[in-house]
Amino acid sequence: HGDFNTPETTPSGNIHGMPLAAIAGYGDERLVTLKGALPPGAKIRPSNIAIVGARDLDPRERMLLEQAGVAVFSMEAIDRLGMWETMRRATAVASRGTDGIFLSLDLDGIDPLFAPGVGTPVPGGLTFREAHLAVELVEDTGKLVAMDVVEVNPILDTQNATAQLAVQLTLSAFGKRIWRGTHGSVDELERGFSGHGA
Repeated sequence: HGDFNTPETTPSGNIHGMPLAAIAGYGDERLVTLKGALPPGAKIRPSNIAIVGARDLDPRERMLLEQAGVAVFSMEAIDRLGMWETMRRATAVASRGTDGIFLSLDLDGIDPLFAPGVGTPVPGGLTFREAHLAVELVEDTGKLVAMDVVEVNPILDTQNATAQLAVQLTLSAFGKRIWRGTHGSVDELERGFSGHGA
């Protein structure tokens, strides 16, 4: 879910599908310019937004994303490019001309097999490992300044699987790794292997 709907584009009318559009300056003025928020209007340039793992966009939402110039990396793009290249491109978009990266970790982007406790589960999302790698790669940029974790619904969860995953992913954003090799970083390994046959 892109959360880039407006009252004019949404088929459901659900306000929880509008926050990203609102902070990018699209939609109802009461959402775009929150009371007391200065300056009024958009809080982020759409050209600095990267949505990773999209697979369930509303038709008019898709049109608005294209019109606004938001970088959308679908699950198909991840399948074709791999998570490492996808996140390299996504972090480049998010950090271009900015002071840092804000990561909004929406757990409904993860496959319900791994994150069942969300309000709008859609099959075909990120795997456990893809989600961790995505967060790790954002943290590796050194530009992560803030994050939120959304769409954890304990009532819909199965044995706290989604809540536990949310905690694990948050720890990854703070630098914890599932396993960090003993032979240096991936970049160091690639430099060591470049030019050598397998």
